[in-house]
Amino acid sequence: MAYYSRLVGSGSYLPEKVLTNDQLAEIVDTSDEWITERTGIKQRHIAAEGQFTSDLAREAALQALDYAGVKPGEIDLLVIGTTTPDDTFPATAVKLQGQIGMNGGAAFDLQAVCSGFIYAMTIADNFLSRGQARNALVIGAETFSRIVDWTDRSTCVLFGDGAGAILMRAMNQADANGRG
Repeated sequence: MAYYSRLVGSGSYLPEKVLTNDQLAEIVDTSDEWITERTGIKQRHIAAEGQFTSDLAREAALQALDYAGVKPGEIDLLVIGTTTPDDTFPATAVKLQGQIGMNGGAAFDLQAVCSGFIYAMTIADNFLSRGQARNALVIGAETFSRIVDWTDRSTCVLFGDGAGAILMRAMNQADANGRG
């Protein structure tokens, strides 16, 4: 049987701490005008001390699940696109799997920097469209502030911390009305 994957829920989370361009100008040789002109960015969010990538991912995941009306036990695939995992091993996805009460299914991280979320979504779509999963939770989450070089004006102005999540569901093509 052929399936479409359909996005049925979404969520996001940003840490409370905000770093403005003016504050960044106190750390590195830059200005609000220089950053805004080149990037459009006015501020970025920074994870608190002791706040991990999985913490950000959990908040976004719970929002997506709530939006879709899906319980954690109904998820059969969890993919997190991240370059800043909590640890090298085990995967942040496995840690999150336990935190939210996802009892089974596959859970893994995918590291592809900026395109990680798109790759994670594509992998989930492949699982769903082939009938290998029914509900897939896909998350992009980063605590990039921990690895960025705050003395490099060309990159530090671009990055902050946060997470976004979507829940994708396999839909029978006949029931999907061409959508998915």
